[in-house]
Amino acid sequence: MLYEIATLSGSVFTAKGVRQGASDWLAGSVAGSVLGLWTTEIGPIGDLVVLRAFPDADALAAERRRALHSADPCGSASAGVRLTMESYAPFPFLPAPVPRDYGGVFELRTYHLVPGGLPATLAGWQQAIGPAHRYTDHLVTALYALDGPLRITHLWGFASVEERNELRRDHYAAGLWPPKGGPEHIHHATSTIALADPGFPIR
Repeated sequence: MLYEIATLSGSVFTAKGVRQGASDWLAGSVAGSVLGLWTTEIGPIGDLVVLRAFPDADALAAERRRALHSADPCGSASAGVRLTMESYAPFPFLPAPVPRDYGGVFELRTYHLVPGGLPATLAGWQQAIGPAHRYTDHLVTALYALDGPLRITHLWGFASVEERNELRRDHYAAGLWPPKGGPEHIHHATSTIALADPGFPIR
């Protein structure tokens, strides 16, 4: 499987129109399936984030071509917002994300890596996933970018920000997280809290 994260960046005041345009666009997809849709709440405010899964590179490319040749891809032109589309492959040792109610509060983290940092990052994560299972049970997916800067993006789901903070605090204190060797390969990181649309599989 391959994945796409599409982000529609605009104003919090245009969020409703952006959601409708994106929904109409996604309904006409030629390939792929929508796993989730989120509105950012902490970090960038009012962005719409869409996660889609594709069975292979051809399917992802077909949907990307549809966007590139459209006058209104994902409803972005009519809503007057900026659209970015990023392609990802999954960490090979993780299961594919499945429909699940995580509680509605999600964290989207992106780590920009130093050159050559991906192999060590993957190795560290693979070793840490099992021992940190009480925390990593909240991991929706972890992906590495196929285009743009060298980076990984991971999505976590929780019932609240408080639950997220407590789990991270406990696992840091116990030495179970972060993965060994991971932080040394990060040169820039961002974190965004977003709220799930309950009408999609991951929420």
